[in-house]
Amino acid sequence: MSDAKPNVRLDKWLWAARFYKTRALAKAAIEGGKVHYDGAKSKPSRVVELGKEVRLKLGWDEKTVIVDAISEQRRGAPEAQLLYTETPESITKREALAVQRKAMNVGKVLSDHRPNKKERRQIHRFKTKSTE
Repeated sequence: MSDAKPNVRLDKWLWAARFYKTRALAKAAIEGGKVHYDGAKSKPSRVVELGKEVRLKLGWDEKTVIVDAISEQRRGAPEAQLLYTETPESITKREALAVQRKAMNVGKVLSDHRPNKKERRQIHRFKTKSTE
């Protein structure tokens, strides 16, 4: 986490900050347009600078973080979280979207058991009737 070597690539920094499990995944995300550095698309070889904004799309979530420290070594999660701070707007937006996603699944009924023989026959009948 020292600034001894400030020339760290964006894909390597994202990997060190534990946003992606491998550098290859970080590179693919950058090339796929899921990562914006300082408001614009960039290349994986882009040099990361302190105070710059990085916007990431991770699954359903979108995070906006500010670079606080630069590291090219991947360490534990508590140390990796010191490399960046998430903006308050990003946190509130992410939490609101999570609540919306959770509310959309309220009507879903999940079975608490495996289907028995009678239920399997009903499922089979239903599937064969719907395809014909």
